[in-house]
Amino acid sequence: QVLVNIGNHFDLASSIFVAPRKGIYSFSFHVVKVYNRQTIQVSLMQNGYPVISAFAGDQDVTREAASNGVLLLMEKEDKVHLKLERGNLMGGWKYSTFSGFLVFPL
Repeated sequence: QVLVNIGNHFDLASSIFVAPRKGIYSFSFHVVKVYNRQTIQVSLMQNGYPVISAFAGDQDVTREAASNGVLLLMEKEDKVHLKLERGNLMGGWKYSTFSGFLVFPL
């Protein structure tokens, strides 16, 4: 579910954000794992390359969260998305979220 998408630069079908202009962008994500005895790893990808990751791996906890955030210099048409590297996430926008916005245009 998309709550805010001013300019429609986030494509819900592909889950990819495309930068409308060059600038400094802020991105953050929060994910929740579903099952105990597993580890989740989520990476924020920029143009197909991992920039930052978050892990949750406590073996005795049924639900555990992992979060991370970053400021990125992006060129026009650069793409950003999340990649689930390992594990399973709890469904629904109330549990796992992703957000991004332009901080400073260049």
